[in-house]
Amino acid sequence: MKSMKDSLALGASTPRAKGSADPLGVNSEIGRKLKQYYDELVSDDVPDRFAQLLSQLEAAETTRKGD
Repeated sequence: MKSMKDSLALGASTPRAKGSADPLGVNSEIGRKLKQYYDELVSDDVPDRFAQLLSQLEAAETTRKGD
């Protein structure tokens, strides 16, 4: 997986046309790269150990509510 620094560096060097309609300029490119990084991060699978811990927590909360 690419690091966030690598993802940002790839887009930061793209040339911009003068008078572009993009009011945020370079910040728009940073925003796009951050969104791309976030989307990749969210789409990753949850490791089995975390899934087990989450189900244990859910079971404990259900038991606690029943008291």
